[in-house]
Amino acid sequence: MDKKLKNKKVSAISLGCDKNRVDLEKMLFRLKDYGFEIVEQPSEANIVIVNTCAFISPAKEEAVDNIFQMCLLKEKGVLEKVLVSGCLPQRHKEELLNEIPEVDAFLTAKDNEKVCQIIENLYGAKPSSNKAKKGRVFTSRGSYAYLKIAEGCSNVCSYCTIPRIKGKYQSFPMDEIIDEAKMLASQNIKEIILVAQDVTRYGEDLYGKNCLIDLLKKLCKIEGIEWIRLHYAYPEKTDDALLEFMAKENKMCKYLDIPLQHIDDKVLISMRRRLNEEKTRALVKKLTTHYKDFHLRTTFIVGYPGEKKEDFKKLCDFVEETKFDYAGFFPYYREENTVSYYLEDQVSKFTKMKRLKKIQKIQGELAFEKAEQKIGKSFKVLVDYFDENTGYFVGHTEFLSPSVDFGVEIVDNENIKVGEFVEVKFTDFDGANFKGVYYESSK
Repeated sequence: MDKKLKNKKVSAISLGCDKNRVDLEKMLFRLKDYGFEIVEQPSEANIVIVNTCAFISPAKEEAVDNIFQMCLLKEKGVLEKVLVSGCLPQRHKEELLNEIPEVDAFLTAKDNEKVCQIIENLYGAKPSSNKAKKGRVFTSRGSYAYLKIAEGCSNVCSYCTIPRIKGKYQSFPMDEIIDEAKMLASQNIKEIILVAQDVTRYGEDLYGKNCLIDLLKKLCKIEGIEWIRLHYAYPEKTDDALLEFMAKENKMCKYLDIPLQHIDDKVLISMRRRLNEEKTRALVKKLTTHYKDFHLRTTFIVGYPGEKKEDFKKLCDFVEETKFDYAGFFPYYREENTVSYYLEDQVSKFTKMKRLKKIQKIQGELAFEKAEQKIGKSFKVLVDYFDENTGYFVGHTEFLSPSVDFGVEIVDNENIKVGEFVEVKFTDFDGANFKGVYYESSK
């Protein structure tokens, strides 16, 4: 390391999705391996990386907000350099160069591996060669980690900007994924969460056939990995072969995150979704009758162009009938360079927010009812961390995806250790987290 860079500290703000988080963690490892100290607080750093999302307008606004805050710290002399990575520069780099010149470097995906050399250039330091060593500096608390198996998307949904930002679906080589999973296991990671824009399409572009189950079989053989979770399974690819494998394999979390987006045929066709109402209902019925142990999460868009009052009512009825374990709802955002941007009959913001509030209330009541059914029962919990502010250990179960669903707060007990499994008896639910007490150790 050049003397100009000695004792420099790097911090990062992660605003992107879990897929972007993986990219950031790999970037931080390169920086740490190079010799930089990684610190948690930007105010303690010399260099800050703002890892951004640009999927929808609020995400872009949040990213720009954070960038300006870091630039203000730089102006005050707290920081020396501000770098921006993730989807925002991938989508708007030229525009950003003109609008926020205070940023020292905008990193697109191809720049991530060269981050050390980019910083060297910013400081006028002696250039070094790019090391091939791989690893992760984890930015999430707990004994779980995200494992990205593919980049991009080829589903071309009418409202989505991902194909333009990330390109077509590109599976990563299976051997590389297995090697990374083994590395994670060696660092006491107990759960791996497979992430991609569509995990259920894995291998089709690279091997000429769907290889998700083949990949999962190999991952299940890795010693130390106890749970494997999927984010995100697309409806048309969630077939009997995958469901049967998940049902029989002990290491597979009986949990599926399947974005359905809507239930009305007219809306689904306009969205360019491949499953119509009849097939969507059939899939959900199969999951809720033949695979009762599975917990089902989904997402829906309300206020899509052309969505009528009766279409929205059908969606509300569908949610009430199905009683999803977890569901997220988003108002439609009109994003440039998407097919839906040019559609007529755009729904007003007032109507979208009114519908959003209504359907969230429906799901909230359903989720509360389902949560209360678990009170008094004991469940296997992976302990993620100890919260010094509350005095609780915090963890998650097989049916609760960390940082996405409810958490489990466990009363402090000398038998509980972070990174281990314990049986926890649920005693209460406060609308945000389950409360529980130590029941017994779980191996």
